[in-house]
Amino acid sequence: MLPRFLKPGLAPLGAAVLLAVAAAAFAHDDHPVQTAQTADESAFLAENDAAMTKMMNDMAAKPSGDIDRDFVAMMTPHHQGAIDMAVIELRYGKNERLRRIAQEIIVEQRQEIDAMKLALGEQVTDTTPAPTQQPGPKPAPGATTHDHMNMHHDMMKQETK
Repeated sequence: MLPRFLKPGLAPLGAAVLLAVAAAAFAHDDHPVQTAQTADESAFLAENDAAMTKMMNDMAAKPSGDIDRDFVAMMTPHHQGAIDMAVIELRYGKNERLRRIAQEIIVEQRQEIDAMKLALGEQVTDTTPAPTQQPGPKPAPGATTHDHMNMHHDMMKQETK
């Protein structure tokens, strides 16, 4: 049995009631609650917007005629954009779980960029410290250090032989 406002003679009234209820519900969405942005949030949003804009611009690579090179040319800025956004999270974020995920993104995306370049036979020469590390003094010649990124590169080189 249909509700009374949906019966044939009252359908226009029912539709009007439904539209009025829907309009009232959506009226609140037209005026979202405005909150004052902190200086950190403003800086976060500005830096994130700049990172996204750079990523999108850099992904618009001119086709070279080599699908594999085009793929790497587009994926590299995509991965770098993820790194840039993760660095911004580390700079401003407070949630320790998200900060840890951001650190993992930085490492994993760098490794993938390097792996793609190596797959094309390109050298991986970037030796800059991770964006979350402070550059330290150079080790003395012959000193033993633990360089996990180069260890990954060495492993990748061995796999391709």
